[in-house]
Amino acid sequence: MYMAPTVITTIDDTATLALDRLLELTLAGREPEQKEQFTAEGVRLQWLGEGALEVMPAPGRDAGLDLVLSAGVHGCELVPIRLLDDLIRAIGRGEIHPRARLLLLFCNPPAMRQGVRRIGQDLNRLFCGKHAGIVSDEARRAARLEAWVAEFFRESGRRRWHYDLHSAMRASKLPQFAVCPWMPDREASSESLMRLRHAAVDAVLLQEKPSATFSAHTATRHGAEAFTLEMAEAPDGTWPECLHDFLQAARQWIEVDSPGQTKPARPLRTFRLAREIIKRSDAFVLRLPADIENFTELPPGTLLAEDEGGVRWVAEEPGARILFPLADVAIGERAGLIVVPRD
Repeated sequence: MYMAPTVITTIDDTATLALDRLLELTLAGREPEQKEQFTAEGVRLQWLGEGALEVMPAPGRDAGLDLVLSAGVHGCELVPIRLLDDLIRAIGRGEIHPRARLLLLFCNPPAMRQGVRRIGQDLNRLFCGKHAGIVSDEARRAARLEAWVAEFFRESGRRRWHYDLHSAMRASKLPQFAVCPWMPDREASSESLMRLRHAAVDAVLLQEKPSATFSAHTATRHGAEAFTLEMAEAPDGTWPECLHDFLQAARQWIEVDSPGQTKPARPLRTFRLAREIIKRSDAFVLRLPADIENFTELPPGTLLAEDEGGVRWVAEEPGARILFPLADVAIGERAGLIVVPRD
């Protein structure tokens, strides 16, 4: 059963839910009575559909940035869901003063309500048109999310950013990291990497081939500066300091404000993908400790996984590290990444 973040209160079925309580609406599977509301300073909040909210700056405050913040693609990842909920509530209370147009998305409501990674297909493998021809709830949701994004990015000549918030659900040697999708004839800009540094991101994996994730869709189809952000986890349930730093950076993005100089920007390590570990059959088994941390170094010769027919994955690359090891994936999907330093 889904355990809602501590910031969420019990839902009163007789109450009119305000749009800044988008997470409550989404978990309850309810439509708001009012689909458009305004804050005291004139910021417009508009409910677009389940889990989707558009925010428009007050008149005369638009700084020319279109910013998408999304969470809950995997319904069990509570930290990013809570982070996005905190930002939405702060906007509603007038504590954040948007100068960017915002599209705020809780992406996978059915999985969020059950507190599971997915119910059917992995939603984050169905973007970039991969949902076409598939009949499933996840395929329909991917198409709906793509449609909202296309409408949101309809105006040309504006800056476009997208941060898709995730949690790797395991400890990491580099606590907070990003994945930059491959983009044809374009690399991540120095400005976008500096934003990551100010958001307390420790590392970035620069992909070198196409993928079907949500951030890949906005990057390749709409030219957005897009990243999948893997938020830090704390095994003891505490709130890591880097999450506070991220919230401060996100507020600055929304307000189109320069980063404060209270802390120096963090060093940012860059990695590239060397190989994918692909699950080929039900006989697949990971040969790594269940609690192994992301970015753990792999000495040459380390046995990583085995599958039927004598297939074995062994660490070979100098400086290799493991990322996203997970045996409970569908056949044909990746069960882990072997990454190496890019620099």
